[in-house]
Amino acid sequence: MDDDLGRFCCLNPNCPDHGRRGHGNLTVCARYGKHNRRLLYCKACKARFSERKGTPLFGSHLPDDKALAVLAHLADGCGVRQTSRLTKAGKNTVSRYAWVAGGHARRLHDELAALSPPDDQGAAG
Repeated sequence: MDDDLGRFCCLNPNCPDHGRRGHGNLTVCARYGKHNRRLLYCKACKARFSERKGTPLFGSHLPDDKALAVLAHLADGCGVRQTSRLTKAGKNTVSRYAWVAGGHARRLHDELAALSPPDDQGAAG
């Protein structure tokens, strides 16, 4: 089940393989928690980190299906109260997931926008 490690990269900014996906430097060194999460190990810098680090689900205590349902309802435009009722998660939990996922989406957008080629045609109008 470790065949999907190619989608991960080392998160240590001082690592020579930092941010390089599918580079073969990561292995699973342990499993932890009641949900049996993988602890990844970078052979290049010897750092260890959770498979969830750097994602909106890092530190999540909800079962995967419930956490993903919360995020899906929020992405579909449901409000906090409606999402709370539909998923049977507390309003504060839904708000926290929205806040964390929103910050993650903002950082991802900023990173991808910085890599976009300039538009020579000007603004669409």
